[in-house]
Amino acid sequence: MTDTNGIFVTGLRNAHAMENQALSIMKPQVERIENYPEVAQRLAQHIAETEVQIERLEQILEGFGESKSSLKDAALSLSGSMAAITHSMAPDEIVKNSFANYAFEHFEIAAYKSLLALSNQAGNSTATALLRQNLDEELSMAQWLDQNIEPVTLKYAALSESGQTAKK
Repeated sequence: MTDTNGIFVTGLRNAHAMENQALSIMKPQVERIENYPEVAQRLAQHIAETEVQIERLEQILEGFGESKSSLKDAALSLSGSMAAITHSMAPDEIVKNSFANYAFEHFEIAAYKSLLALSNQAGNSTATALLRQNLDEELSMAQWLDQNIEPVTLKYAALSESGQTAKK
């Protein structure tokens, strides 16, 4: 394996762990949402997309005769779970989750852009196509979050002001 291929495989393993971290962040959020059905619906959709993204990454790794890193997967899943727990204690949980999700989507976008650069350089059209699908889904989710941070924040404020449960 060349150095570039080694860097690419390491990046794929990191992306696999990153997507598992994303699941450990999103799944508890979607289970807790009560007053924001549009957020719950979009998170559920993105959870399903993320599960497929993990399968795509595994397919690319298998093409290199490699596998995921169980240690990285476990470590990042744990950190994602801890972040979800921390936000669940905040009085403005839904708003904090919106911020964190927006930031995490952009982290994922950067990771996929990096992987695509390596894949394109190597001329690996199969990996490039699969990574492009993942990137497109992350871009779509980031755009949705961008368009919904303001409405979610304002709904949180309105519910809070009326004395209703607004947190989640």
